[in-house]
Amino acid sequence: MLTDTYPPSKATFNLNQDSLVTPIIDFLLENQAPLLANIYPYFAYSGNTAQVALNYALFTAKDSVVNDGQLNYQNLFDAMLDSVYNALEKKNAGSVKVVVSESGWPTGGGVGASVDNAETYNSKLVRHVKGGTPKRQNQAIETYIFAMFDENQKTGDPVERFWGLFQPVQKKLKYAMEFS
Repeated sequence: MLTDTYPPSKATFNLNQDSLVTPIIDFLLENQAPLLANIYPYFAYSGNTAQVALNYALFTAKDSVVNDGQLNYQNLFDAMLDSVYNALEKKNAGSVKVVVSESGWPTGGGVGASVDNAETYNSKLVRHVKGGTPKRQNQAIETYIFAMFDENQKTGDPVERFWGLFQPVQKKLKYAMEFS
């Protein structure tokens, strides 16, 4: 639904979707309800490994990777979320809270999908969302990890089967996770 998301300050809602987006934003403003956004750095990384560094996608970059005016981005999650904030501001809806309804990293089935990368991403995500983004500093980000279990019988792209923290049959945790 967003276009021109690089750098984040350029982000806007797709004009082709305006007849859908505007009433939704008006509803959210009127009801003081949050916008639910799925933020998946994995797909940005796996779809463009030549330009998106793995460490930027996994929260492991040591320094700023993207500079956008006075804001510096050390991870792709923040850049993607701030793109949503910027697009909302351009619709005069900067007061709308954004809840990250889905984020995660797969353990198999695709480029960069591994148990180690999923553990790194999800563990760092849990720690990171307490502190906000460069645009909204010191504001905790309500975030939900996708998914509880792998969907081992899901058809289509193989990567879609491997997002769970747990194996579906054995019901065993795939890697250590700390949520505190």
